[in-house]
Amino acid sequence: MAILLQVQSGEKSFGARTLFSKASLSIEDGEHIGVIGPNGAGKTTLFKILAGLEDLDAGVVTPTQGLRLGYLKQEEELNQEELAREYIERTANRPIWELYELAFGLGLKETQLNTPITQLSGGYRMRCQLLGQLGQEPHLLLLDEPTNYLDLESLLVLEEFLIEYKQAFLLISHDREFLRRVTDHTLEIEAGEFTKFNGHIDDYFEQKQLLEEQLQARALSLDSRRKEILDFARKFGAKATKARQVQSRLKSLKKMEKIELKPLPIKAKIRIPEPVRTGKQVVHFDQVQLGYGDKVVLKNIHFQMVRGTHLAVVGENGAGKSTFLKAIAKQLEPQKGTIHHGPNVTIGYYSQHVAENLNLNFTVYESLAEVAHKDLTQQNLRDLAGQLLFSDERIDEKLQKMSGGEKARVALGRILVQRTPLLVLDEPTNHLDFHTVEALTEALKAYEGSVIIVSHDRGFISRVAEHILRIENGHAEFYPGTYQEYIWSLQKGTLSNSTVESTSISIDEELYEKVSTDTKALKKQLKIELREAQKRIQYLDNKLERLHTGLETDSARMAELSGKEAQDLMMDLAYRQKEIDELESDWMETQEKIDQMEQQIQQLS
Repeated sequence: MAILLQVQSGEKSFGARTLFSKASLSIEDGEHIGVIGPNGAGKTTLFKILAGLEDLDAGVVTPTQGLRLGYLKQEEELNQEELAREYIERTANRPIWELYELAFGLGLKETQLNTPITQLSGGYRMRCQLLGQLGQEPHLLLLDEPTNYLDLESLLVLEEFLIEYKQAFLLISHDREFLRRVTDHTLEIEAGEFTKFNGHIDDYFEQKQLLEEQLQARALSLDSRRKEILDFARKFGAKATKARQVQSRLKSLKKMEKIELKPLPIKAKIRIPEPVRTGKQVVHFDQVQLGYGDKVVLKNIHFQMVRGTHLAVVGENGAGKSTFLKAIAKQLEPQKGTIHHGPNVTIGYYSQHVAENLNLNFTVYESLAEVAHKDLTQQNLRDLAGQLLFSDERIDEKLQKMSGGEKARVALGRILVQRTPLLVLDEPTNHLDFHTVEALTEALKAYEGSVIIVSHDRGFISRVAEHILRIENGHAEFYPGTYQEYIWSLQKGTLSNSTVESTSISIDEELYEKVSTDTKALKKQLKIELREAQKRIQYLDNKLERLHTGLETDSARMAELSGKEAQDLMMDLAYRQKEIDELESDWMETQEKIDQMEQQIQQLS
């Protein structure tokens, strides 16, 4: 494949802090690269450099001639008078009607397109910016956290678009499921270096662990060999007959490879303090209407939730998910109806902007102690801070010195130390790294209290939530299935869009009855599933063809290499062969499903 852009020996610093040190990178045509690294590693800075908005201190960026590069920034200055459609047409350099299908798929309707872009919510503004970049059809697209403000339906549209996208892109995201689905390479930015791995995020973690194990084993072997040489020199150094051998071995010691082992990253392991005991009923809505001033957001909600329920609230941006959570958390009074909380029910509420309200003059410990349950000791609080990756020294530092991600962890810790029997969490995984999200997921799964969450992280919801509450058209309805089934329904277009006039939801009772599907409806659903499977086959065919071509080319290079280069290529080829085997297995299963569905459709005709 042709090389689109190269970075050679790149260096970049801010004051005394070094971001990149002799870092090199090559991006090839058609590569879908996920960019990962800890907060502050320089991911966004790299994008600015590639886009020509910042310069390297040393080194060079070399784009191929005529390269079209699109860049979706996290923040962009906008013209207050420019309509959304005008912004999109100007950015994409195309008439808006050519982009209607993608615009509507991203949840942009005529109402939003004809509104000044600065008057749109953050979510809709992000979609307009995204559409403007996608419309340029760049050879290389830079996407900096594009999923942050997308609801699930829009995210699925973007995901399908990027899976089928023929050009190259670099994607910064903390959404592991999204990265797993749309990328085929992973770029790690760590300790000032760029390392590109074949495969998506799960493959990266597997390869990373294997490389670390091999490096550890190599380092131990070399240490053992050094010890043997030094022991030999001490034992025989004084003997004239062994002098030549001693000198020879000491020379080999100087030439011996030196391996600097990086300390393994400390991983969060969160244990939520046991919640205070409550009665069976946790919260009950009786014909509740919610809104702001004269504006009604949700109405006719009859809802009750019992102890131990783990519930996810889903719906489009602006549907009222956060409003619903605010009402449960006693942050918003109902316009009509009543909200009852059970005896002894206290609430730990994590809002999207909770980290912005922290007292920055407090240390980490002081911030936790301010809200901690009276039964928790000083050691309990320090232990929890340690579980959230704060060292003994950092625990006693003021929050004003902390990064955004660290403040988010403090805000989360403040919720957990209250021992509340009801956790209300609005986008709790934002700003958390992969390891901390994993730790929080496991902690919430084991948590015996009740949990209500809103999150765009599909893996997080799938593993934590046992029930789904869908908010749409000003109403709330229970979705009778798992979160994965809800996603499938969205993808297949089979999710009911009917308005619910009144909702009665009781988590502890039988919540739905299966409705029989007539022949016509079943045939329609099978055709939808068939189209999806056929699209999947086309995607797999294209990816397998690229992998086979690359594998044949690189296999032919093996004879020309030796030493470490040959070993690295051999490992790379093994991983690619594994990926090919998995994809071919996926292809076979998908083709079998297609055959079965075609037979069923024929039988129903």
